Amino acid sequence: MAQKILVPIDDSSNALRVAEFIANVFNPDNDITLFSILPDTAALCDMNSPELTPYFMSQQSMFCQLEDRKKQLIDEALVRAKDVLIASGFSDDRISQKIQKKKNGVARDIVDEAKKGYQIIVMGRRGLSGVQEFLMGSVSQKVIHAVKDVSIVIVN
Repeated sequence: MAQKILVPIDDSSNALRVAEFIANVFNPDNDITLFSILPDTAALCDMNSPELTPYFMSQQSMFCQLEDRKKQLIDEALVRAKDVLIASGFSDDRISQKIQKKKNGVARDIVDEAKKGYQIIVMGRRGLSGVQEFLMGSVSQKVIHAVKDVSIVIVN
């Protein structure tokens, strides 16, 4: 029986390792959703408020170009992950891609998506140092603590 697998993807090398892990471990009969969350900073590109500092105003177009580049990097990461899965026998029609703007925070947005009928989440570990992870937590750690009734696989 095919399982519905949620795969949070960013533009890191760890995200590609997750796709490789799925390709090596999971049956190609599963349904895979490659899921990316973009920061919602694009709204700042349209702001033209006198309250904005002169420095930000002078750098606003550069900031907006960075946002476009981030979207491009995410698109490229999704293509690479999908290519890895297809090369290992997954069917194109069993792989979907979903990009959404951050709504409630990356971890909470992943948890919200997981509630839409997924049986498994397969995600990478961020790789924070022990001290950083203790102080800030990681997205994977937050998802583990928040998700109910969905299995989670963390890939190193």
